[in-house]
Amino acid sequence: MTTKPKARKFRIKRAPTQGADAAPNEAAVQPAAPAADVASPAQVTSENTIDAIRQEGLTGRQLRMARRVAQKHGLAPTSDFDAVRLLRAKGIDPFQRSNMLELVVPNAGEGAQQAGTQPIGKAETAKVQLPQTVQPGGSNLPSTELSPAERRAQDIQAIQRDIMQRRRKKLGLLMVRLAFFVMLPTFLAGYYFYAIATPMYATESEFLIIQNEGSGGSSPLGGLLPTQFATNQDAIGVQAFLESKEAMLRLDKDVGFKSHFTQDWIDPIQRLGENPSDQDAYDIYKKNVKIGYDPTEGLIRMEVAAADPQVSAEFSQSLIGYAEQRVNDLSSQKREDQMRDARESFDRAVEERRAAQENLVRLQIEGQILDPDGVITSLRAQINTLETSVIEKEIELASLLNNARPNQSRVDAAEGDLRILQQQLQKLSARMIDVSQGENSLAELSARLQIAQADLAAADATLQASRQTMEQARVAAFRQVRYLTVAVEPIAPDAASYPKAFENTILAFIVFAGIYLMISITASILREQVSA
Repeated sequence: MTTKPKARKFRIKRAPTQGADAAPNEAAVQPAAPAADVASPAQVTSENTIDAIRQEGLTGRQLRMARRVAQKHGLAPTSDFDAVRLLRAKGIDPFQRSNMLELVVPNAGEGAQQAGTQPIGKAETAKVQLPQTVQPGGSNLPSTELSPAERRAQDIQAIQRDIMQRRRKKLGLLMVRLAFFVMLPTFLAGYYFYAIATPMYATESEFLIIQNEGSGGSSPLGGLLPTQFATNQDAIGVQAFLESKEAMLRLDKDVGFKSHFTQDWIDPIQRLGENPSDQDAYDIYKKNVKIGYDPTEGLIRMEVAAADPQVSAEFSQSLIGYAEQRVNDLSSQKREDQMRDARESFDRAVEERRAAQENLVRLQIEGQILDPDGVITSLRAQINTLETSVIEKEIELASLLNNARPNQSRVDAAEGDLRILQQQLQKLSARMIDVSQGENSLAELSARLQIAQADLAAADATLQASRQTMEQARVAAFRQVRYLTVAVEPIAPDAASYPKAFENTILAFIVFAGIYLMISITASILREQVSA
C-alpha cells in the first residue's frame, strides 16, 4: 500500500549483528520525533511485506512458531508477522521443522563466496541441507556470546539438575533409613521365626456350662431364657478362673508347668530361666493359654500350647478338670446359701408353733378345765332356767293366795318349792360371780386360752409358709445345679501350630513400618513448627 509521503523525520540506527548470521545492511527504523509524517522506503517496504504476509492466511500456531524461531535466531520482532518477515529476510523458512533445532544458519552470500560459486536465491538458500565448504585460515569458531533464551535454558537445566540431585540424595537417605529402621528389624524377626523359634503344639478344646433341664417350670421365666444366658455369669467366672494365677499355680503343682518351660532346648525368648518367679511363669502362661467365651453360643474355647504335644494335651485336660471343680463349687455355694436361709426360717417357725402349743396345754392344765367358755355358758343356762322356774312358782303362789280360802297344803308346797329354787339360784349366781371375777376366774382363763389358741393358729400359718418357702428354695437350689460338658475333647496335635513364620514376619514389617511412619510424621511436624 503506497501513500503520499508526508514531511516526517526519522533516525536510522543499525541493528547489532549476531555473529556470522546477522544480515548485512539490515537496519531497524525508529521514529525520531512524533511530529514527522514522512515514511522511509525501508519502512514502506516492510509494511508492504507485512501486509502481504497477512494476506497469506497464516494460523496462530504458525505465527507463534515463527516468533519462537526468530527469538532462537537472536532477532527482535515487533509482532508475529514481523518475525515471519525477518526470518524470510535471513533466508530461513519459519515453518520447516528442522529450523526449530538450528540456532545458526550461514548467510547465503557468504556461503556462496566461500564455496566459490554464485549466490543463490533466499528461498533456495533456506532449503540447503548439505555441508558447505569452509575456507582455511578464517575464523570459524562459534561466538561465545549467548542469547537471553540460551542463558535462560542453561539456567533452567542447571536448576533441574540440582533438583534431580537433591531428589536422588533424599531418595537415597530414605532408602537407608527404611533399610535400617524397617527392613533390618523385619529381617531379624523373620530369621527368628524361621530359624530360631521353638515349635509350639497347640491343643484345642471346647466346653460349655449347662443347667438342670428339669428346672424350667420352677420360675415364670425359667423356660423362656436360653441356657447360654442362664449360665452366662458362671461361664465368665470359669473363664476368669482359668486365666488367673491360681490356675497356673495349680497346674504347676500337679503337672509341672514351670519345669516344662525351663528346658534348655526351648529358645531363649519362650524359655523360663532357672528358678523362675511366679510372675514370670504367669506371663508365659498367659501367652500359651488362650481362652475365649462366645456368649451367643455359650461355648468356652481353650487353646493350650506347649513344646511337646502330649504335654499340651495333659495341660488341657488338667485345666478342664479345674474348671469342672470350680463350676461345682460355684453351684454348691449358691445351693447352700439358698437352703440355709429357708431352713433357718422353717426351724424358727417350728419352734414358735411348739411354744404356742405348750402354752395352750399349760393353761388348760392349770385351770383344770378344758373349756372355760362352755362352763360359763352352762352356768348361764342354768341360772336362766332357775330364774324362769322361780317366776313360775311365784305366779303359782300368787294365784293360790288370791283365793278366799286357799289350800294351805298347796300353798306350803308352792312356798317350799319357791324357796328351794331361790336358794339354788343364789348358789348359781354366787358360783357365776366366783368364775367371772378374780385372777383365777373362768373369764380370765378363757381369755388366756383364746390368746394361746390365736398364737397357735399364727404359728401354724407361719409354719405352713416356711414349709412352702423351703420347698421353693429346694427347687431353686435344684435349678442352680450346673454341669460342665466337654464338646470337643483335647487331642494331642501331630503338627506344630506356632510360630506362624510368614504371618508374624508380615506383622512385624507392618509394625515397624507404622512406627517409622509415626516417628517421621512427628519429626516433620516438629521441624515445621520450629522453623515457623
